[in-house]
Amino acid sequence: MTARAQVAEATRFDRLRRRAGMVLAPALFVLILSVPIGSLDAEAQRLAAVMAVVITLWVTEVVPLAVTALLGPALAVVLGVAPARDAFAPFADPLIFLFIGSFIIAQAIFVHRLNERIAYGVMSWRLIGARPGRILAAYAGIAAFISAWMSNTATAAMLLPVGLSLVAFMESEGGVSPRYGMALMLAMAYGCSVGGMATIVGTPPNVIAVGMVSEFVGVEITFVEWMTFGVPISLLLMGFLILYMNRIGARGVGEVPGAERIIAERKAALGEWKRGEKNVLAAFLITVTLWIVPGLLSLFLGAGHPVASTVSAAVPISVAAIAGAALLFVMPIDRRRRSTITWSEAARIDWGTVLLFGGGLALGQMAFETGLAEAMGTGITSTLGVSSLVALTFTAAVFATTMSETMSNTAAANIAIPVVISIAQAAGVDPVAPAIAASLAACVSVTLPVSTPPNAIVYSSGKVPITKMIRYGIVMDLVAIVVVPAVVLIYFGAVSSFLG
Repeated sequence: MTARAQVAEATRFDRLRRRAGMVLAPALFVLILSVPIGSLDAEAQRLAAVMAVVITLWVTEVVPLAVTALLGPALAVVLGVAPARDAFAPFADPLIFLFIGSFIIAQAIFVHRLNERIAYGVMSWRLIGARPGRILAAYAGIAAFISAWMSNTATAAMLLPVGLSLVAFMESEGGVSPRYGMALMLAMAYGCSVGGMATIVGTPPNVIAVGMVSEFVGVEITFVEWMTFGVPISLLLMGFLILYMNRIGARGVGEVPGAERIIAERKAALGEWKRGEKNVLAAFLITVTLWIVPGLLSLFLGAGHPVASTVSAAVPISVAAIAGAALLFVMPIDRRRRSTITWSEAARIDWGTVLLFGGGLALGQMAFETGLAEAMGTGITSTLGVSSLVALTFTAAVFATTMSETMSNTAAANIAIPVVISIAQAAGVDPVAPAIAASLAACVSVTLPVSTPPNAIVYSSGKVPITKMIRYGIVMDLVAIVVVPAVVLIYFGAVSSFLG
């Protein structure tokens, strides 16, 4: 199937999905408002109708996801579920400013092409050379590393031309099989998704999990704490990914002379380090330091130590992100004092994700305040019979993975995490591990082009047939469904034993 035919097929699917949503959303809204549901009070039932509309619109994408995120709280206000001040208060949550600050830093990295500098720098290492298997491993590793700190969409868009040029050269030299191009594209797409799991700022579901666990459970997760389980999960999945993709596309292939020359030429074309790149790197490293130091102090001195608690209170991760972003507007790149990033450049960040997080947090908060979350948790727990921490954590991973295959992983996390927390609380188990497992599992849904932007980007290249994407994506999903909850359970079990 040609790239044009693949795009047309995806377009037809999206059109059918939107038509279904236009019918289902109002139908569900009227039905839930009209038919009494168990012992739900009036406010909770009205909120259930609102959430049904929001979830349907998120799944079918009748309107942009961010518009739906605003529509949910607005409908709740109109129906008398909550006053406007309370309904929209979560849009000013501190983690909103973590999104804004980290997105501006990522935008600066992209504007000054620091990501390309990193990519070509790593791929030009002598260890990699002209071996297709090592090139694939480096390509996927670069995608994972960059995606741990910036948008996986921007990472995939930046790395796609690099991969396509390498594939074209190696295929023309007859050194690789036709499957190598497909494996390289999938390795990059999957690497973007897996890499985002490593840090809180790597992907929106991580921030959503941190925010909801703090808001609804009262447990604060620091940047360092997240990395203590996020990095091992990311490394385990990356190890499997590289072995799996090499087996598919690079098994039995030796060297392709000249491949390193292509990389060296691209690296040389970037020229010497520019002032803008140095400024962005400095702002990025300062921000990461501010993210990590409070967690390290808590880890080594204890959370109750005066120094650790003072630093943590003074420099939360949201403030660190804003401070790093502000530096970019102060540091000049030329004698005319032009700042490292201009506001017109910074304003191009993904505001939709910012609003999506706010809308999800707003609906989640109202669900807990009205008793809807408790009712949902009790009902689902009694229906599924899931009552143990282990069973619930694995179930949460399966639930989130399944949901995010047909919708944005940000929207899937907004839906899944409050449900998982409510089920855990109804079952009388600690909801932190299941909520974290749900957020991380939502990041590795890679079966369809619509599952995540990197998938859509590589699908549009024409190198990846949809049947192959589904086949290999299912394997990645199954591995993630085992690895993610297992590591999360081991981590939180070890922490509980250490503290207990």
